[in-house]
Amino acid sequence: MPELPEVERGRLIAEMVATGRTVRRVRCANDRIVFCEQTPATVSRRLRGKRVIRACRHGKQLWLEFEDAPALLLHFGMTGALHGYTDESERPRFWKIELEFEDGRRLAMPDPRRFGRIRLRDDPRHELPISKLGFDPLLDLPGPATFRTLAGTRGVTVKGLLLDQSFAAGVGNWIADEVLYQAGIAPHRRVRDLETTEIESIRRRLGSVIRKAVAVNSVSSRFPKTWLFHHRWGRPDDAKTHRGEPIEITTVAGRTTAWVPSAQR
Repeated sequence: MPELPEVERGRLIAEMVATGRTVRRVRCANDRIVFCEQTPATVSRRLRGKRVIRACRHGKQLWLEFEDAPALLLHFGMTGALHGYTDESERPRFWKIELEFEDGRRLAMPDPRRFGRIRLRDDPRHELPISKLGFDPLLDLPGPATFRTLAGTRGVTVKGLLLDQSFAAGVGNWIADEVLYQAGIAPHRRVRDLETTEIESIRRRLGSVIRKAVAVNSVSSRFPKTWLFHHRWGRPDDAKTHRGEPIEITTVAGRTTAWVPSAQR
């Protein structure tokens, strides 16, 4: 599932392809699951002929802002992405929306599994779903005191806290596991039981993991070799980290969780 770094990559593609350009044509698939509020025809009609002024993101929510038109709000779900191209033959399979610009550039969102959502919003930051989201760890990671206050003394697991989008927007399963591995914190520990130094370690690792993933354009082969990420998939019985530490696969906060008991306390 795309997490914050993958959506930021999509935002950069949208910025490069769409910003400053006028939409000549909007093609929308007849999919009332993905187009969950406005009809495809409404989306097409309201965006045609409009100029894109910026591409924005908060957490896993991405949107294009237009002159004299509502914003196009995109959520990738499990299999969504953005593709930029110039030739119709490059249009991705399972596309749900395609914007064609006056210079011939095109921007499309495919979504094979149809868990993504396409909406129009007049003021995305102050409307649902973004208005209910927590801080964006890339754009506005809180300082130590604020982070500790936001975490509070909850009885939830620390893994559950990191996955809570009302706490930190854009953090998904692999990021939460990576942060906790690098911070040396067991995922099933309760937030209320964490020391101040442990909370600060989580905050710092949250920032550094996301910044690094974004810096390499979310190309996982370029993630540091020491990251748990490279060894957490597929549930192998003998999975080990780069350092040879045994990895345990369990369920925490309702999600499959990879962690290293010898390194996480």
